[in-house]
Amino acid sequence: MTGSSLPDARATDVPDNRSSTLAGVLIGIAVMAAVDEIVFHQLLAWHHFYDRSTPSVGLLSDGLLHAAELLALVGGFFWFADLRRRGALAARFAWGGFLLGAGGFQLFDGLVDHKVLRLHQIRYGVHLVPYDVVWNVGGGVLLLAGAALVWRARSRPPRDGSR
Repeated sequence: MTGSSLPDARATDVPDNRSSTLAGVLIGIAVMAAVDEIVFHQLLAWHHFYDRSTPSVGLLSDGLLHAAELLALVGGFFWFADLRRRGALAARFAWGGFLLGAGGFQLFDGLVDHKVLRLHQIRYGVHLVPYDVVWNVGGGVLLLAGAALVWRARSRPPRDGSR
């Protein structure tokens, strides 16, 4: 008997709003971490994840961030695929979660990593205020957009059977 012919006790046609949101959050965190790591750490070479040591330690910290982001991305997409396979994916909640995760990562990075822990700055040798404002306001906009999508999804029932 093949695996596809076995009944799946977990199969459902009921949307799982909470899991859809959380899978989206995980994917959003991973995507924003990837954008930060690829654009600012690698392409522009403005900073490393940890800049308070040698360049070798900075490069190691970038590699660890990259590994964590890839694990989160793969885990998030497996979770997303499982929800979809079971008919439990609530797409509006997943999109809202994606924006919540991306904005949350960006604000955490901008406020905690940059200002509180001082692990790194966006860029060195320049006036930081414009960079901080753009980074943190951008994160806030993503976070608010995600919260609005989740709130709207909770407030309105699905249309025409879509989730």
